[in-house]
Amino acid sequence: MDEQYHEPVKELSQEARDRARAFKSLIEEIEAVDWYDQRVATEMDTELRDILIHNRNEEIEHAVMILEWIRRKMPEAFDPQLEKYLFTQAKITELEHEDEGGKSAPKGLKIGKIK
Repeated sequence: MDEQYHEPVKELSQEARDRARAFKSLIEEIEAVDWYDQRVATEMDTELRDILIHNRNEEIEHAVMILEWIRRKMPEAFDPQLEKYLFTQAKITELEHEDEGGKSAPKGLKIGKIK
C-alpha cells in the first residue's frame, strides 16, 4: 500500500485518489510555508530574507489554490466550515460554540457566505 493511502488503493475511487493527492499536496505546501517562515525569522541578510519571504508567499498561494480545489470537490463539507471561520473578526472558539449551543459571535460581525 502506498504510504499516501490509508486504505487499499484498488478499493478507492478515482475521486478519492484525487482528493488524497490534493490533501497530501496541501500538507506539503503548508510544510514549505513553515520552512520558509522559519528561515525568514532567522535570516540576517536583507536581500536573502526578501527572497525567502517571496518564496514563502508563493507556497501560501499554492496551498490556497489546492484548498480551493478541495473545497470545490467537497463543498457540502468544507463550505459551512469555511463560511463560519474565515474572514471574521470573532474569536474562533466563540464561533465553534455556536454549534454547541453556547455563546454566539459578537453582534455586528458578518458570519455568512464568502463573496
